[in-house]
Amino acid sequence: MKLPNTGTGSTELKSEMTARGADDAKWRDGKTAVYVFNAGPEVEQVQKEAYAAFMSENGLGPLAFPSLAQMEKDVISMALDLLHGPEGSTGAMTSGGTDSITMAMKTARDFARSKGQAGPANIVLPQSAHLAFDKAAHLMDLVVRRVPLKTDGSFEADPTAMAAALDENTIMMVGSAPNFPHGVIDPIEALSDVAVANGVWLHVDACVGGFLAPFARMNGVPVPAFDFELEGVQSMSADLHKYGYAAKGASTVLFRSADLYKHMPFDFAGWSGAPMTTPTLAGTRPGGAISAAWAVMNHLGVEGYRRLQGKVCAAREQVEQGLRGRGFEILGNPLLGLIAFRHPDLHSFALYGELYKRGWFTSVTKEPRSLHLMLSPKHADMIDDYLRDLDAACETVRAGESMPAETVQPRYN
Repeated sequence: MKLPNTGTGSTELKSEMTARGADDAKWRDGKTAVYVFNAGPEVEQVQKEAYAAFMSENGLGPLAFPSLAQMEKDVISMALDLLHGPEGSTGAMTSGGTDSITMAMKTARDFARSKGQAGPANIVLPQSAHLAFDKAAHLMDLVVRRVPLKTDGSFEADPTAMAAALDENTIMMVGSAPNFPHGVIDPIEALSDVAVANGVWLHVDACVGGFLAPFARMNGVPVPAFDFELEGVQSMSADLHKYGYAAKGASTVLFRSADLYKHMPFDFAGWSGAPMTTPTLAGTRPGGAISAAWAVMNHLGVEGYRRLQGKVCAAREQVEQGLRGRGFEILGNPLLGLIAFRHPDLHSFALYGELYKRGWFTSVTKEPRSLHLMLSPKHADMIDDYLRDLDAACETVRAGESMPAETVQPRYN
């Protein structure tokens, strides 16, 4: 495609964009359980109006746009209040979980250097930790030590094995709350004890659970300690555009103290332009992502989040009950909105293919091969439909009428 010689009218453009999206996942229908977090049309409207109100403003310029600077401070303050941030804790908004994780690792690396660490730096993480850690390590030339999970079928990180992988050049160890592949919360308290005993920075990846777990706990779900109430936790990542229901891209990276946080911003004056400080990886920071997060959080409040997260957990409990009754095995003990499951006799990827044919856009886990759902409030109304289509998929696979499982290659991109 070349840039057209003459412009196209907005009505025609809107029509073409609608047509182009005709084959996209129909997430508003409730049959998409990955990528999108559907809290309903009211929250979507708040997102859009708040984003549009500040979509041209730039979060890079707090002096020019003090409104955005204050909204970001408010968002970070609310996040730290939910996650037991101690006096003096702080943080910043980023573009997403990968950005938050990258900045936490950069901060831990520079902190370690300030304390004399000079050898080849490494991070220690469980096999289930998000690939964003590997991506950031690749950018910063850090060594990644992935440690096998517990062998008891819990799909949790193994604190003892992780402790054995630490050395004097470990700049960070990682736990997830929950991990993405299985939806299981790692034993963060035990990891915190290991971190304290060894003087190692513990990062908790709560990109999925940071804005879900606190409200699930308020609703009576037995969520274990996972945040700054544990002494060893030095930093956290928590995404607002997941279960915070904010517009993309909005995440938070949080630190126990300003002394740690000071190693995150990039401050540079050695060029021809004016001295500049960028707190995160990005330079320009979309104002709409900040304003939409602020607006949604204030629109929902504790009461609204408890209501929505109650629907998420209820949907997970309902699908879990239905799966067990159909002979599926649930991986570990999921407590929040993610659940992975497999059938002892039916290939998960073959089932995925059949469900996809029936309009479901979900995901899979490869270790072990399983089906995977990331549930939103909308799915509370869709579980019966999903289980009905799963029954049909099982019948097709049992009859040998499905596409060969080896030819089904589900991916996230």
